[in-house]
Amino acid sequence: MPDTLLRFDTLEPLRAQVAAWRRAGERIVLVPTMGALHAGHLALVAHVRAIGQRAVVSIFVNPTQFGPTEDFSRYPRDTDTDLALLAEAGADAAWLPAVETMYPAGFSTRIEPGPAAEGLCGTFRPGHFSGVATVVTKLLNQVGPDVALFGEKDFQQLQVIRSVVRDLDIPVTIEGVPTLREADGLALSSRNRYLTPAERETAPRLHAVLSHIAERLAAGAEAGPLVGQGIAELEAAGFGPVQYLEVRDADTLAPVTRAARPARVIAAAYLGGTRLIDNVAVVPG
Repeated sequence: MPDTLLRFDTLEPLRAQVAAWRRAGERIVLVPTMGALHAGHLALVAHVRAIGQRAVVSIFVNPTQFGPTEDFSRYPRDTDTDLALLAEAGADAAWLPAVETMYPAGFSTRIEPGPAAEGLCGTFRPGHFSGVATVVTKLLNQVGPDVALFGEKDFQQLQVIRSVVRDLDIPVTIEGVPTLREADGLALSSRNRYLTPAERETAPRLHAVLSHIAERLAAGAEAGPLVGQGIAELEAAGFGPVQYLEVRDADTLAPVTRAARPARVIAAAYLGGTRLIDNVAVVPG
């Protein structure tokens, strides 16, 4: 294992290094990120290191997954800090492509994912999952990993990527890693730094509401009344608008009325100017 983090800004040297590792019989794990790294990202790297594989972390703020009114221009960027954190965490390589590398002049291809991208964030962020599917496919083709890790906080995104990999026969295993949380339950996110102190105190209510709904569903309750009550509780706490709060099948993302099989309570809501997403697993008793 190298003592220092290898940094790659161009594709061919990265591919040459990956090929050398593979010739040595080592498996490659990709951790795609948009930078502004926090403990949740570093937990993904730790997961790779714990099983003794090569960790390649990509840092790329992808413009094609942001809508015209979203926060691409103000999305936090601190490459030097990110690289220092990756080196400390034991990552083997950082892949930092420029926008011109990912989308050179004349680039015109986009992937349109299927049903997994419909509803939920797909309704409120038109084109978002096409941008995600396209950039992730490019990253998988660039790095050629055996495994790619994605946090479960972006649960719909995880399912979209799984469907794209399956449908396009991309030879990689997509592994979801449980969401890392603050002590009060708030899911770690780069966007949490946008919250004011007062909003930060309120933010854990999202996880608390979803957890309560998941517990009731696991005990056999019906989804509809619980969802309505949950939205009302979030609005009373200061969230708004609540874009969605729904119960979906954990595999297909189809709407669920009663949790006869594993499901997810999944939500997106604004707190002030910050859009928070979260989800909680439902395991029927």
